[in-house]
Amino acid sequence: MDAVTSPDTSGIRIDPIAAAYIDSFHRALDTVAREKKFLSMFEAPPLPQTRDFVMDMIAKGNPQFVAAIGDEVVGWCDIRRHAYPSHAHRGSLGMGILPTYRGKGLGRRIIETTLKGAQEAGLLRVELDVHEDNSRAIALYEKVGFTREGIARRAVRIDGRFIDAISMALLFDEGSA
Repeated sequence: MDAVTSPDTSGIRIDPIAAAYIDSFHRALDTVAREKKFLSMFEAPPLPQTRDFVMDMIAKGNPQFVAAIGDEVVGWCDIRRHAYPSHAHRGSLGMGILPTYRGKGLGRRIIETTLKGAQEAGLLRVELDVHEDNSRAIALYEKVGFTREGIARRAVRIDGRFIDAISMALLFDEGSA
């Protein structure tokens, strides 16, 4: 996309998720899921299920942020704390950016904000799986401090094609929160 048609990202806010963003978040999630490239799902869950997910994230104090223009979500990043007490220091990261807004630094802005929120919430380890053919996401994760921990062979199957997934993690010092 050239500079003339490229959207300006300077007016995009990074906000904590709120009930007012749920419908727009659902639409953004569905758009990215339907690309069948980056997420494990091929479409967003039904709106009531998405609403329950967001409200649960808020209730539990899990970091979830959206990139928004006005009331429209153009990207998100969330970290869901693991439920078991022995794993409660860990969280799983998920994120997505609408196609038009990729490659403009928005992913880095939102992930850095969400990681700060994870530290403030007392998480010590953030982990994720990324499709091995998603080089832009891998580069972003490495830039913000994630390291590769392993490969899950044939972890994903999309339209009959298997894709390996790279497991990555970022560890915070216990005293850094």
